[in-house]
Amino acid sequence: MARRAERRAHADYTGGVYGSMLAASVVIGAGQLGEFPRTELVLLLLLTGAVFWIAHVHAQLFGARLAQRALGRRVVLDVCRDEWPIVKAAVPPAAAVAVSPALGLGVEGALWLALSVAVAGQVGWSAAAARRAGATWRLVAVSASVNLVLGLLIVCFEVVLKH
Repeated sequence: MARRAERRAHADYTGGVYGSMLAASVVIGAGQLGEFPRTELVLLLLLTGAVFWIAHVHAQLFGARLAQRALGRRVVLDVCRDEWPIVKAAVPPAAAVAVSPALGLGVEGALWLALSVAVAGQVGWSAAAARRAGATWRLVAVSASVNLVLGLLIVCFEVVLKH
């Protein structure tokens, strides 16, 4: 129990920021393909998040191996857990796409909803990461603002690519 509390206190949410930005990019890319089944986008978001999670876990474990650390079960599980926010960040945009028909949204509306949710997630993860790191509220606001600008850049790419 103490180990879990310690891990939670030292959690690194940068994977969530990265995963949210990845999800926004997937939505932009999917939007360029035209009409498609929503289930396809939900799966694409979740599977892309999972593949990038595996890639990050592999990179971390490979790096640990290079650093001459033993790759025991505990190390592998810790790395898997540390990188999990990449997958978690894909869930809200995927859920937004899944519920979009209930909101009366067409495919275009579903894309915009998912993109908005991904950008909001990116801002939220960055604020949580800064707060968890002990940043002042001012620095939390700066981190969130920078990530909002980055997210809005992705939105601008969507607008430019559509026209």
